[in-house]
Amino acid sequence: MQSRRKLRFRLVVSFALFGFGLSALFAFAALNIRSRVEDQLVNSSLIDDAKYANQFAQAHPDAPGPGSRLITGMTKSERTLYKAPLTWQNLDTGVHDINEVADDGTQHHYKLAVYRENGIISFVRYDVSREELGKRQLVISVIAAVFLFGLLSLVLGFWLSRKVLKPVSELARRLRDFRKNGKAEPLAPHFADDEVGELAFALDEYSQRLTAMVERDREFNSDVSHELRTPLAVISSTTELLQGSPDLTDKLRERLKRIERSSRQATELIEALLLLSRAERRGPTRGETTDVCKVASDVIESQRPQMRDKPLEVELRVKHSASINAPASVLAVALTNLIGNAIKYTLEGRVTVEVSADRIEVIDTGPGIKPEDAERLFQRGVRGEGAGGSGAGLGLAIVRRLCDLYGWDVSMRPRTDTNGAVASIVFG
Repeated sequence: MQSRRKLRFRLVVSFALFGFGLSALFAFAALNIRSRVEDQLVNSSLIDDAKYANQFAQAHPDAPGPGSRLITGMTKSERTLYKAPLTWQNLDTGVHDINEVADDGTQHHYKLAVYRENGIISFVRYDVSREELGKRQLVISVIAAVFLFGLLSLVLGFWLSRKVLKPVSELARRLRDFRKNGKAEPLAPHFADDEVGELAFALDEYSQRLTAMVERDREFNSDVSHELRTPLAVISSTTELLQGSPDLTDKLRERLKRIERSSRQATELIEALLLLSRAERRGPTRGETTDVCKVASDVIESQRPQMRDKPLEVELRVKHSASINAPASVLAVALTNLIGNAIKYTLEGRVTVEVSADRIEVIDTGPGIKPEDAERLFQRGVRGEGAGGSGAGLGLAIVRRLCDLYGWDVSMRPRTDTNGAVASIVFG
């Protein structure tokens, strides 16, 4: 899971890291170049002094030597070389780094220039301890400067981020206000004609198209609901009148009851779909609550014709009576899908609808489901294994949306004691 950081925070950190890294890189390069140049200059000066001392000793063999020109040095012939320190005697012409440990345990580091010519050997010694002390002081100063520039980069990052991101922050603030108020207002007039202004203009256009689409959807839903309710009301009233005829046979009377139940289910489905399309929560009409047991019993009776000749029993088991603050049509649509699926997939055995105080469960003895498929079945277009017919796989998706609208938790799981599945709705 990626960590969420504000854009300003990322910009400040990036600017500070860039400043710190650039300062550190510059300091490292400066120290490295200084060390190399200084070492070359010192070595060149030392070898020049050693060569000069050698030539002076050849030209003036009896003179004491140009000591004033030398930092610390001596000139020996090949015959008197044994008088020089032992570590010097076998060195070739050039500049050498020498590390020696004195009798008291202290360590000495110095450069030694050696020049051999015509039997004369010149030595020039240069103590680098002061130079090393200066290098350490310089390194400390450079490190302090790097941290100082890093801190300055951090301060500049805060200041620049506030200036640069001010239009973006203002756009985000206005969007948050629109989301809270639920009313969109034009954004583009509040911003300059730059990239942020173009983004605001694009958001305004998208908001207008989305608002128009929602309005068309609401008008369509209202028109469809009105046009469908009228013929359904005619069907319902006609079947009710026909059932009152005294000369009806029992078979015809049963068919009229099926027509009446189907029209009622269609009316309930229209009402539930309208609730989803409007995305608004509405309680039962006239402040009444819905009896879960009664709705479950009605749905079971309406689904019995689906059993046909299958050796299947459907029973309602009430552990505790339950009431919910929601339209009966919403619960009826949800249970119609769950109970209808249980009857459809169960070839033989039993389908039990169990009502508790806070939930209702539909338990079947069908083939069951895989645990990994339990959540996937509530997606649009997904059907269970072995599903026949021409269904589109939308039933459980509609159930999930209805339950989310009222804060209910709908789920499916395989049975643990035997074959079959359990579909449950937990009322929030």
